[in-house]
Amino acid sequence: MDYLLKDYLPILIFFGMTIALSGFIMILSRLLETRKPDPEKLSPYECGFEAFSNARMKFDVRFYLVAILLIIFDLEIAFLFPWALSLKGIGLFGFFSMLGFLAILTIGFIYEWKKGALEWE
Repeated sequence: MDYLLKDYLPILIFFGMTIALSGFIMILSRLLETRKPDPEKLSPYECGFEAFSNARMKFDVRFYLVAILLIIFDLEIAFLFPWALSLKGIGLFGFFSMLGFLAILTIGFIYEWKKGALEWE
């Protein structure tokens, strides 16, 4: 049991120092802050337009479409990094498999573009 404590003691010290330092910084920022509220700072900000009276209003579907497209192409980049790093080891099969993957994503992107999904009025 003593050897486990010696192994995990640096981690516990690190967590303790992290909690203490973050608490100190939060308390210090609260003490040193200057408050000058004005109507502009206190107004709600949502998606670049003024807030309306009803919070249950319908959003345009283009917000969700752009978010989904961002996720899709972000995941594409997440697949490209490990592929690029291991390109020598995976050979031609891995190279052409990734080219197929990129071709499917490119066709999907062109389809979305031609359908006008990326047009913003």
